Formats: sequence, C-alpha cells, structure tokens
Amino acid sequence: MATHYAQRASAGLIIAEGTTPNAVGQTYPHIPGIHSPAQIAGWRRVTEAVRAAGGRMFLQLQHGGRVGHPDTSGRVPLAPSAARFPEPLHTPGGPRDAVTPRAMTDEDIRSTLADFAAAAVHAVEAGFEGVEVHSANGHLLHQFLSQNTNRRTDAWGGSVEGRIRFTVEVVRAVAEAIGPERVGVRISPGLNVNGIEEGDTEDIYPALLQALAELEPVYLHLVHAAPDRPAFTEIRTAWPGTLIANPVLSREEVAADGGRQRGEALLAAGADLVALGRGFIANPDFVERLRTGAPLGELRPEFLMHVHGAEGYTDYPTLEEANGRPVRGAARAAAGRRGGRRPAAA
Repeated sequence: MATHYAQRASAGLIIAEGTTPNAVGQTYPHIPGIHSPAQIAGWRRVTEAVRAAGGRMFLQLQHGGRVGHPDTSGRVPLAPSAARFPEPLHTPGGPRDAVTPRAMTDEDIRSTLADFAAAAVHAVEAGFEGVEVHSANGHLLHQFLSQNTNRRTDAWGGSVEGRIRFTVEVVRAVAEAIGPERVGVRISPGLNVNGIEEGDTEDIYPALLQALAELEPVYLHLVHAAPDRPAFTEIRTAWPGTLIANPVLSREEVAADGGRQRGEALLAAGADLVALGRGFIANPDFVERLRTGAPLGELRPEFLMHVHGAEGYTDYPTLEEANGRPVRGAARAAAGRRGGRRPAAA
C-alpha cells in the first residue's frame, strides 16, 4: 500500500480508501482500519512514503453498518434499524447471505460517535492531513439518512431532522477532535447503491447541507456529480465552502481520457476540485499524462475488488517505464496486502 500510494503522490490530494473506525464497522475482508496501534503504525508507513514523494493524504472514515457480516468481522453488524442487506456479501469464505443487523441503541450510537472521533485523532497521529467522513454509498451514515434503512421513531429517525442527526453528530465529533479544517464530508444524493432508497432526497440534503455548513468542514465531496443534473446545481448553490465533484464516468470515458472532459465540465460549472479514481489506478503518473496529453494506460478491471498482491495494484507503469523500463517484478516484490476497495484521488 505504501508503494501504491507513493507512486501516485503527484495528486493534489489523495483520499485514501474507506477505513473503519471500529471492528464492527468492517465491510469486506482485509479492508483497513484505524482503531488499533498496529493499524496506526501501518498507515504511518503509507503517509510517510507519500509525503517523501511530495504528496498529501486524507483518510476516508467508513463504517459499513448493515454492509457487514459476522464471518468477516466476528460481530453482528449494527445499523439504524434491523433491516437486512438484500444481497449476498463477500466474506473470507466467499459470498454469504447477509444477516439481520442489530438496531443500534442510544448507547451504541454514542459509542460509535466516540469511535469516529478517536479514529480521526488516530488518522492525524498516522500522518494524514485530515479525514473524509463517509456519509454515502449505502454505508452506516447513509443508512441513517434513508427511509428504507432508518425505521426509527426516536430522535435518530422519523423526521428529516432526526435522520440527518447521526451524520451531523459524527461530523461534529470529528471536527471537535481534530478541527474542522481537517474534516471533509462525502455524500451521494439519490444514489441507490447497497440497497438504499432515501425516499425524500429533495428534503434530506438541503437540511443536511445547512446543518453541516454550520460546522464548517473543509470540503464537501459529491459522488456521481454531473453539471446537467439539478442536484449538482442545487448543492453548488447551497454549499458555501469548497466542493469536490466526483464525475459519473463510463468505462469508455475512463479509457479515453480518465475523466478529464467530465472533470473540466464540472470545474466550469462551479466545482472547486474534481475527484478521479480509476484513471489514477491505471496511471501512477496520471497528472503528468493529463498535463501533456499523453495516452493513458489500460485499466484491468478484474483486479478492482477482492484480490491481493501487486498485480493490478502496483505494477501499472508510468509512461516512461512503459516506453522502456520493466517494473512488474520490482513492484511485485515491494507490494503488500490490500483491502477490498480502491482509493480515489483529487
């Protein structure tokens, strides 16, 4: 992982892969955490390698909620309500039917808030510039936002104000722990991934953005942004701070220009930064290739999830290497174990 991220240190900001603040938040096998001394030490090796290469990193804090399995974490998953994930989940033994999560008690919620705050402190100790709170893609915070996964009738559910409360309190706890200038937030309005059905997207996000703006996080990261979608325009208008936009990209667009055209359209429409992931996976020198108009390396999608080792991870060559110097053997020797999801970079 240190090799992989250091190879991509030319990014303006690397947002590292989803990392769990506690053991029960684990989604898939081998994804990283930031809740033990060994994990802090391991991440410090990564940030030191990136900093030595001139880069900077934020760590994405992601709790899976119901997107977890006892065969993976050793624990029954926690979620806003006892609403089971609708599909099989990847576990160390292969695909397994999801189990019904345990609805979080008020004590569970308070403990999880403390875990997020502690994880943020650990991330800074590990050398990260800050953290990105993951409130998107059907994971725990998004589950609190959504009607089909949050069936609570207490102060953490029901109304829009109740359903946005957990995300707001996580961001508040993290900002109080390390400072709002070190905290970003990721959202995915209307994205029906991981079985999510928000139900009232048009009501949730104006209220959420207003509450988050009062906490003054350093940026908001919008997933699957497109300048011709009303959600982007409305969020850009409503959000007073820095907006990172992650464009919707087809496989063909990734192969053609890595998302450059879509990214430039988002910048022209008001985004402050653009987050691109797949282009960086296949091209360690992605920034330089965009700058010079050089052709992009081909992404090998079979290595994107649930595989380990250097192949498809650290053996993608730079343009210079592709034109002369082989790197596969050296990269394979230097690579370590990695988790189930890929990082994004801005």
